Amino acid sequence: MLKSVVTVAVATLAAAALPAFAQEQVVNLYSARHYSTDEALYADFTKATGIKVNRVDADDAGILARLKAEGAASPADVILLVDANRLWKGEADGLFAPVKSTVLENAIPANLRANATPEGTPWFGFSTRARVIVYDKVKVKRSEVDTYEKLADPTNKGRLCIRSGSHPYNMSLFGAVTEHLGEQKAELWLKGLVANMARDPKGGDTDQIKGVAAGECAIAVTNTYYFARILRSNKPEDQAIADKVGVVFPNQSSYGTHLNIAGGAMAKNAKNPANAVKFLEYLASASAQEYFANGNNEWPAAKGVVVNNPALKAMSGGSFKSETIPVSTIGANQVKVQQMLDRVGFK
Repeated sequence: MLKSVVTVAVATLAAAALPAFAQEQVVNLYSARHYSTDEALYADFTKATGIKVNRVDADDAGILARLKAEGAASPADVILLVDANRLWKGEADGLFAPVKSTVLENAIPANLRANATPEGTPWFGFSTRARVIVYDKVKVKRSEVDTYEKLADPTNKGRLCIRSGSHPYNMSLFGAVTEHLGEQKAELWLKGLVANMARDPKGGDTDQIKGVAAGECAIAVTNTYYFARILRSNKPEDQAIADKVGVVFPNQSSYGTHLNIAGGAMAKNAKNPANAVKFLEYLASASAQEYFANGNNEWPAAKGVVVNNPALKAMSGGSFKSETIPVSTIGANQVKVQQMLDRVGFK
């Protein structure tokens, strides 16, 4: 018996003498932000906190499908998506864990985050992008495209280039217009868009801008950061596009230009919840917000952050009126919007 006691005591002392190795701090990120400039963002977070970012890249739909398939076994701690509709869908499908954070609640305006529950807020917007109208400066008068409603006016018949109606960026715009006009008027508007198309929807937003510059169409719809990339480019072909194409922030005299968001949430089954909250709070910081603005030409979502991006200033004249409806409301309209698209034949 004495021998056993001595053996245990020696083993305990030996264990106490071993150096203590702290477990590596990590946050596992599923991200739909496929922008190379975000690399510096993640590196700075690690430098400031010592928390390593393990990232998996996919598109919004792929990330949501993966979370569903993985269930409780998912290693994801934080989810970053690039559209209000997708964030709303992730919340509706129960894939996010509500977050209680005074830092985030004070930084992110209420209309750019999910509705709070007693348990917390399911997701937050961290950057915004406006959905604007670009036009051929020779063929089109600015006054002919200064509202979204005018895109459906007979004046613009045969002029419009636009990507698929079911793409999340358009679904968010159409959901916003539905909120502003009501379902009946919104459906008539969508029918007018179909009647005014120069060609069937195809390609991405950059393709729509190039279509205007090439004379394939005279007006198009795009997110601002696509046009900002062209404005900031030194390539002669991009400079030629910028010379031919003008940009309008629609509805400045009414409800304002539609804003979509890129945002984030904590995964429902996060294994590192404290690190997840730290990461989300970091994304609302001034330094992270500047990365969004200067790296990918997005406007900051956090209050009081001022950035100096020449392309954003050139497009907007320094400021513009944006809509103030909650982005969560826009997402909730997506089912009825898809039904309207089907009825009017919007491909």
